Amino acid sequence: MASILEEGRAFLAENAGKDGIVSTPSGLQYKVITEGTGNKPTLKSAVVVHYRGTSIGGVEFDSSYRRDEPAEFPLKRVIKGWKEGLQLMQEGAKFQFFIPSKLAYGKRGSGIEIMPDEALIFEVELIKV
Repeated sequence: MASILEEGRAFLAENAGKDGIVSTPSGLQYKVITEGTGNKPTLKSAVVVHYRGTSIGGVEFDSSYRRDEPAEFPLKRVIKGWKEGLQLMQEGAKFQFFIPSKLAYGKRGSGIEIMPDEALIFEVELIKV
């Protein structure tokens, strides 16, 4: 049986060949769902976003949509995959991020829902910078 890390690597390797998927040098993959036209954040920015986070198997572990309230936070306080991905977006954009473990929570995981070494998928809508 493959480890969670191996499953994530295999998923991302296959995902990289799909239409519309862009891979960055760091290993982050993203797909543009909707282009934005507003401001782009920097690492010094605070952002307001709606998002949905799932495992690569599709199990949702967090969602601002479900809470019916966007999240607001400084960009410097989020995982590496979000730091990189959000800086590619403009206000009004909606992207899907495919984040390898090393750009997510790595070996520590997060809580009981995100396992150590787990690759994650986020749908992120940048509302305001």
